[in-house]
Amino acid sequence: MPDLSNQRRLAAAILKCGLGRVWVDPASQEELADAVTRADVRSAIKAGVIRRKAIQGTSRVRARRHAEEVRKGRHQGDGSRRGTPQARITRKRRWIRRIRAQRDLLNTLRTEKKIPPSVYREFYRRAKGGMFRSRAHLVINLRLAGHLVEAKP
Repeated sequence: MPDLSNQRRLAAAILKCGLGRVWVDPASQEELADAVTRADVRSAIKAGVIRRKAIQGTSRVRARRHAEEVRKGRHQGDGSRRGTPQARITRKRRWIRRIRAQRDLLNTLRTEKKIPPSVYREFYRRAKGGMFRSRAHLVINLRLAGHLVEAKP
């Protein structure tokens, strides 16, 4: 087996890659030992005796498979969680959950005639403006305003 370190070095310079990416055809090593000039190495590259290997990247197969499983709802147990339950829910989802509960309560109070439509409308607007933290907070404000005597929070 001839020493092709010089040919590899020249090929790496011509192919603009590192020595590790230079592939030399094992069957043509004897003839390649005679190639001493850059022109000789260029002709060997043209003939396909010397090639540049593809860059070896990090495989994304496992990452894609894991992401697919997470989309299906797997890998979400206690050991995979980082952050509080609040932090794991988007701000919009939290808002939706809160505002729907408040609007349901206001609807119920209006249909049961515990508050008049004018008060319903006023507190609906306030809820929309984000004034209340929760249903309980809404009930407290209704009581403080004197519009609600008895109601379950």
